Amino acid sequence: MSNRRPARTASERIELKARKVSFDWEETPLHWVPGDPFTSHTINVLHLLLPAGERWFVHVYRQVLPYIRDDRLREDVIGFIGQEAMHSQAHDDVLPHLRKLGLDPTPYTAQVDWLFEKLLGDRTLPPGRARRWWLMERVALIAAIEHYTAFLGDWVLNAEELDRRGADPVMLDLLRWHGAEEVEHRAVAFELFMHVDGGYRRRVRTWATAFSALVFLWQRGARFFMENDPTLPNGKASVRDFVHRGRHGVLPSTPDMLRSVPRYLSRGYHPSQEGSTAQAVAYLASSPAANGGH
Repeated sequence: MSNRRPARTASERIELKARKVSFDWEETPLHWVPGDPFTSHTINVLHLLLPAGERWFVHVYRQVLPYIRDDRLREDVIGFIGQEAMHSQAHDDVLPHLRKLGLDPTPYTAQVDWLFEKLLGDRTLPPGRARRWWLMERVALIAAIEHYTAFLGDWVLNAEELDRRGADPVMLDLLRWHGAEEVEHRAVAFELFMHVDGGYRRRVRTWATAFSALVFLWQRGARFFMENDPTLPNGKASVRDFVHRGRHGVLPSTPDMLRSVPRYLSRGYHPSQEGSTAQAVAYLASSPAANGGH
């Protein structure tokens, strides 16, 4: 059975572009979901992971550009690079505000930087098979990670419970602007992997690595925030808290996340199965930050 799936038709494609955004964090509280530090901090982990992670995406994709033989895919990858660079900057800009509120993320972000820059960074390898193998491993890892960023993007676009609970509108706009662009470009990383490699064993192996790393880093980040929150003398984070809030719609549901696993591992998988491009584009047309607000 072939590992490859035909790319999207031209009618399904849209031009990817980086949108210049800015956010004013002055009025955003530390617990931006009122009365719910755990939900606030669990989502705040994005600000710790994404700046380094998306800089790494950009670095790897610039290296893989010479391997792309399809002009349209090359355009998509260049658009993806521009969007990811803007995502990294936008989340990075939240960190000084967290410090101002008494929560210094530096000890955690230093570990994340080491992960992406050293463990997953460039290696001194001879030209040829070894160097290409390491590049393809990282391209496959990004495809697996992008499966979950698209899942999260689709979730936050539909997380109406956050609105009902009075979540800070600036933070919600950051998350939904970012989530909408993740849905908008959700097919690029997978199609790039299928174009330059497409091996099913590599897809499964790198999914297992990416999933395990994301779970580990996310729970570690949530614990870091809860334990270092200056307003919480005995702040703690637990899996039970995560599952409970997923049931109430303020965090992704655990069953939904587990159901996303066999979708990605299916040989017939394509990211178009995740989310709605029309919904993403509609949000981007109304986002205050993407249209000169904040």
